[in-house]
Amino acid sequence: MKFLHDRKFEFMAFRKVAMGISLFLVAASLFLIFFRGLNLGIDYTGGTLLQVEFPAPVSVGQVRETLKSLGQEQAVIQSYSDRGMIIRLKAGEETVGQKAREALRKQFGEIQVLRLEKVGPVVGKELSRGALIALGLALVGILLYVSFRFKFRFAAVSVIALAHDAIIVTGAFALTGREISLTFIAAILTVVGYSINDTIVVLDRVRENWGKLRQLGIERLLDDSVNQTLSRTINTSLTTLLPVIALFLFGGPVIADFSFALLVGLVVGTYSSIFIACALLCEWMQRSPR
Repeated sequence: MKFLHDRKFEFMAFRKVAMGISLFLVAASLFLIFFRGLNLGIDYTGGTLLQVEFPAPVSVGQVRETLKSLGQEQAVIQSYSDRGMIIRLKAGEETVGQKAREALRKQFGEIQVLRLEKVGPVVGKELSRGALIALGLALVGILLYVSFRFKFRFAAVSVIALAHDAIIVTGAFALTGREISLTFIAAILTVVGYSINDTIVVLDRVRENWGKLRQLGIERLLDDSVNQTLSRTINTSLTTLLPVIALFLFGGPVIADFSFALLVGLVVGTYSSIFIACALLCEWMQRSPR
């Protein structure tokens, strides 16, 4: 990105507009999460377990395509032999198991049903609570480490940027009705890791330039620091984004939700490193220089 080297973009001049947009997106995301609700998957709601033996070898893709007509394209399908599969269907009508069995018989012939029973959620309340506690401890750990390694203000704006990213990604799932499953949790943690890495790179350059604060002022110092790391940020974002787009477009329904979360998270995470972390730091320093 050589064309960026000689350019000086005044990012902080647009910080209030950017923070206003972010505030709106976070508020809209929280509204969707609490009032529209999330589409919880099998891992959270439980469902129906169907174990079948087919008369001839079949692929997971063929079975998933058949179940798609029942609205069960997100079913968890595990193949244990060339003819045997265990299928976890999302909770719905009482007869969802029978409907799936009939659809499979119609498509593949006389199948043998070994099991047909209701199952509970994989992720219980205790596990969900433990995950939230672990996430909270991770954020506190990031706050303490960045405070020790940099400054407390750097740590505080970094954690706020992480919360911003996670809320907006979750809001995107609530808006689109995409399924919340264990892979969603993995995607959120991946986004948080990517976002904090990008934010720390920018803030590390801010720390290196901190001695020029009296000479330049906080706005100019932050603009210079962001511009100095801009090529690295864009290169990293693009090289990460391109394979994620490929996964989203061609990866199929199994990883579509995971790649969608990464896609939204990478864009929001790159944006928040500049217009949330740096913008908040700028406002904080201007209002309370000491």
